[in-house]
Amino acid sequence: MAALIEDVLAEAERSGPGAPRSIHVEKPLELQLDLGNLTALDTNPLKAASFRQDPEQFLRSLARDNTQLLLNAVWQLPSERLEQTIVAKLPQPSTRIPREKALPKPRPPTRWEEFAKLKGIQKRKKSNLVWDKEKKEWRRRWGYKRANDQTKEWVIEVPESADPNEDQFTKRRTDKKERVAKNELNRLRNIARAQKNKVPGVGLAPTEQPSKAELSKAIRVAKTSTASVGKFQDKLPKEKEQRNTGKKRQFQPLVGDFSAERQKQLELLNIMYSKKPKLDLTRAVNRQLREDEQEQAAKRRKMQPRGRKGGKGHNRGRGQDRKSAMKQRGNRK
Repeated sequence: MAALIEDVLAEAERSGPGAPRSIHVEKPLELQLDLGNLTALDTNPLKAASFRQDPEQFLRSLARDNTQLLLNAVWQLPSERLEQTIVAKLPQPSTRIPREKALPKPRPPTRWEEFAKLKGIQKRKKSNLVWDKEKKEWRRRWGYKRANDQTKEWVIEVPESADPNEDQFTKRRTDKKERVAKNELNRLRNIARAQKNKVPGVGLAPTEQPSKAELSKAIRVAKTSTASVGKFQDKLPKEKEQRNTGKKRQFQPLVGDFSAERQKQLELLNIMYSKKPKLDLTRAVNRQLREDEQEQAAKRRKMQPRGRKGGKGHNRGRGQDRKSAMKQRGNRK
């Protein structure tokens, strides 16, 4: 027999320690609830006398009452039972919470996607199995043992427009290599277009000799376009180590464990609200020593006599002494 949540809470309050508390809380102003984010905003004025008397107990009581009102609103929402657990269906949040990271940018369309959009071509999914007329069975469209595999033919009909002395098997292998090279070139052009680099033309020889920087850039783009991002690519005989290839910025994952993100935000708040600023002892000692040296130099300049302040004044004093000595000698004679 299912019991009401109010009866369960009332029984827990009667059996628990301390004075019983009611689940019904009355306040002059109703809380502003955002059940989508499970938040509540209390706009009621604080009781200054109760807060001054016992701040910790007042805050505990206020938090308990607001939490009780929030839980009461949650239990009024439609709910369902999933694996012996009652789950409430939360509405859409009404408060916009700012994101820590920017929204991911959409991938730029390729040249074929732009052409298909312009012409109105819609992508249709093909089945993986195709009927093989020779083997009389369903086979894969691509890959090993595919249907209608032309490479397994032991004889090829020579077209009327072709050279009768030309090897059709060699021509077929050459055409396949050209198609693979063309697809690889188109793939590299799409990568260059996505990185907003200059896209070279097709079938046109370069009119100028490429510089060393352009060649190194082309090698770097070709290596990093592989599945391993160039990790397992062989080096050229005289190739130098690439510089500035590391990550410029490291971002936290958008989904997963939020403990690291919460710890980072708490450290940032502690730095912002800390009353005691951080003291650099080395810088403070050097500054104090510099000030002491300046004071001692100023005292020495004050105690130094005026005649010996500069070279000119000192020489002038010596010249006057020589003149007086010569006068005394003349008087003696």
